[in-house]
Amino acid sequence: MIEFDIAVIGGGPGGYVAAIRAAQQGACVCLIERDKVGGTCLNRGCIPTKALYSTALLLQRIKNSASHGIRAENLDFDFAQAARRKDEVVEKLVGGVEQLLKGNGVDIFRGEASLEGTGKVKIRSKDVVGHIRAKNIILATGSVVARPETLPIDGKNVLTSNEILAIKELPKSLLVIGGGYIGCEFASIFSAMGTEVTIVEQLPAILARSDRQAVREVEKTLKEQGVTIHTGTSVEALETAEGKVTARISGGRELSVEKVLVAVGRVPNTEGLGLEEAGVRTERGAVVVDEGMRTSAEGIFAIGDVTNIIQLAHVASYQGGIAVANALGGDRRADYRVVPSTIFTLPEIGQVGLTEEDCKEKGLEVKVGRFSYQASSKALCDGEPRGLVKVVAAKEDGTILGASIVGEEASALIAEVAVAMQEKMSAARLGEVIHSHPTLPEMIMEAAEDVGDSAVHKPGRGGRKTERVNKA
Repeated sequence: MIEFDIAVIGGGPGGYVAAIRAAQQGACVCLIERDKVGGTCLNRGCIPTKALYSTALLLQRIKNSASHGIRAENLDFDFAQAARRKDEVVEKLVGGVEQLLKGNGVDIFRGEASLEGTGKVKIRSKDVVGHIRAKNIILATGSVVARPETLPIDGKNVLTSNEILAIKELPKSLLVIGGGYIGCEFASIFSAMGTEVTIVEQLPAILARSDRQAVREVEKTLKEQGVTIHTGTSVEALETAEGKVTARISGGRELSVEKVLVAVGRVPNTEGLGLEEAGVRTERGAVVVDEGMRTSAEGIFAIGDVTNIIQLAHVASYQGGIAVANALGGDRRADYRVVPSTIFTLPEIGQVGLTEEDCKEKGLEVKVGRFSYQASSKALCDGEPRGLVKVVAAKEDGTILGASIVGEEASALIAEVAVAMQEKMSAARLGEVIHSHPTLPEMIMEAAEDVGDSAVHKPGRGGRKTERVNKA
């Protein structure tokens, strides 16, 4: 029986990063993956979605290009080609991950893995069963789409995010059930491409965990693109007939659409792993870990969505490094105080730390700095005046507690604030950093300065007026 220092189960952004990190430190490593390496993120999530998002963003800009003197009245959009491009991007990146694993000496086994006693893993591949031994095991099996039993998901008319990324024809109409980040990203993409989109969300607002000002900007764009948004509303029934789906929503209303996307979240993927037999404790379907990513079973670690701590690919990668360090004798602990995230709607939302609403709920005294894209020379040059940068800082000493950005390149801009928070910078100190002009990052500087009422390019912040005194 083959024995490894570390066996990683799952080849997503947590698993493959953990495997490479371990190999870089001289460990004998294997990775077990039942499908393609890259996991949900690369194959059925982040990457294919963002490839389509890139197309939607370009399409939106071309449609709005008249002010640049570019006329595109007879614009022709080929969704099938956009879908092919998406697949090509995914294929290229999957191949890249394969090469990274092989180049670092990681053995890859294809099949379904399950735990069978201390340091033992069973691998099933078609009719073949194999066994390996490992001093340490890292569970990185990710998550799967939530499938409510009340909704008849058939993969043809009623889809999850898996199936909608595989369609080759643009639907004329789409009902999105769920106004979280997955639902709103797809709503932005398909509405920009010409699909008539309706969002139904049970909660009082879409994107409930994001800054309210930022969400309002996204709502404006969605509505301008013709998206209908029903909040505080549930889908009571779905019926499919003759290639159409009739949805009955609360209040007795009915909608007829070509496709339905069920986007109500994801749940940890633990089925068939043999966790209970191995002594790995779970809670509400997720693997329980400590700050060092250790499970309740000796020599078994868990990272990523399967822990349900924060369902983000970059968090899984971060946790992978911690698990490897501790499996090889270290004592690292996870720190989630500074975790940036991005929602790829039109416009984008970037967020890190606490929102203004979070601070109010926690009873924290804060000062908030804001700066509008409309006041940014670069944003105006780009023709992207919609958006806002918001920096939230402690009232006492100005330490940055969080930031929310909505607008062009918010996904990139939020990284600067994350670095500042990691270094425990104050808003005043961030505002002192010289920023190149004209650029979008200048807005970060201005918002940070605005915390102390000193933003130069924000109107209404002047000092006391000088009074003329006439001497006798």
